[in-house]
Amino acid sequence: MIDFNPSQITFENVDRFFIKKSIFQFISEKSNSFSGNLIDVGCGQMPYREFITQNSLIETYTGIDLIGGNEYHSEISPDLLWDGITFPIQDESYNSALATEVLEHCPDPQVTLKEIFRILKPGSPIVLTVPFIWPTHESPHDYYRYTPFGLRYQLEEAGFEDVRISCLGGWDASLAQVLGLWIKRRKMSMSNQKRLFVLIKPFIQFLLRKDRILESNKEQNLFTNLGAMAWKK
Repeated sequence: MIDFNPSQITFENVDRFFIKKSIFQFISEKSNSFSGNLIDVGCGQMPYREFITQNSLIETYTGIDLIGGNEYHSEISPDLLWDGITFPIQDESYNSALATEVLEHCPDPQVTLKEIFRILKPGSPIVLTVPFIWPTHESPHDYYRYTPFGLRYQLEEAGFEDVRISCLGGWDASLAQVLGLWIKRRKMSMSNQKRLFVLIKPFIQFLLRKDRILESNKEQNLFTNLGAMAWKK
């Protein structure tokens, strides 16, 4: 079972440690904006459900995922299924939306974002995250890596306003993440992986301590992943 809020770097999680930690932290920072009926788009294992529903302002939590898209964690069933085009939901049914690590899997992101926009009530927020430095995954359904400018464009094109983009890791975290991925996912023997982990772990920890995140509009910026928040006015 994947830990979506790891407390320390281990051999088992060195490839996922920073990205999972940074996503959870971003959601935590934005969760006080959630209220009423919340929809988790592309909910997968619904890892944030228990945390989000601790917010007393949340009345209901609904997880929606693609039809046939849940095989890799089939023990967990979403509340609703979606054909990738139209949500089986009436207009303006929800007060909040969450979409973590989803938009890179949408061949036409406008289809998904406009559906989220349609089912949100006026004044409702969307909080989402997307990867930047990450291997291809859920192949062949992995289509994009977004810059801050591309992500802003997609949200505004769908009708969202007051778009706020955050880089969730800087240059040093990017190197730390690549090293963790290299240790665990480059083909080599497990004995070599474990030796490399012992050698490189202190350097990864050093990089994460020294990481400095730049504003999302900076030139020559490098980041691990992005978080965004926007509103349907």
